[in-house]
Amino acid sequence: MHTTVDHLVIVAPDLDTGCRFVTSALGVELQPGGAHSRMGTHNRLLHLGPGLYLEVIAVDPSAERPDRARWFGLDQLAPHSPARLATWVARTDDIQAAHDACHDIVGAIEPMTRGSLNWHITVPTDGNLPLAGAAPTLIQWADGPHPASTLQDQGCSLLALEVFHTDPEKIKEILTAMNFSGPVQLHALALASTPYLLAHIQTPSGSKTLPLSRE
Repeated sequence: MHTTVDHLVIVAPDLDTGCRFVTSALGVELQPGGAHSRMGTHNRLLHLGPGLYLEVIAVDPSAERPDRARWFGLDQLAPHSPARLATWVARTDDIQAAHDACHDIVGAIEPMTRGSLNWHITVPTDGNLPLAGAAPTLIQWADGPHPASTLQDQGCSLLALEVFHTDPEKIKEILTAMNFSGPVQLHALALASTPYLLAHIQTPSGSKTLPLSRE
């Protein structure tokens, strides 16, 4: 089993708000993604390297409300909430083994599709973010090209993802158990502090830090 960073997740009340947030920070435009019928969401994407991308995701106003909680905490997002870097997704070649290493923190393994793409992903029953977004969601793509390979390369790449949490050792244990490797740095926060992420991204105009709005 091997696990690494697959993509970063920006949540927003709508796609335009999320894309403005990213473009303001990085100076590049996102590309169309698609819709997730099982979750009632849609997205736009930004290439960050081979097998790596950034996703802006929001509730799809044209979709029927799903009969379950939406993923990435989108049901808890107020209509006028700011966009934010909410969590990250780790790609694995054995999602069942990686899931077992997380001791139910990441939720159940669910099959998903978007257009011609097929994958399995972990989603908590209540739709909330694992460890408030500090622990990764797990994904295993079906055989075929990774979605990042279909995106235009605009000269952006992930330099490092910083994860701030009150119990970084717990996250470290999870990542070690799933044989994780990648540019992720863990930092301790004082008790009762709100976990958050910072992404350092190389862009055509230099290194940028993706800012965040904490609720």
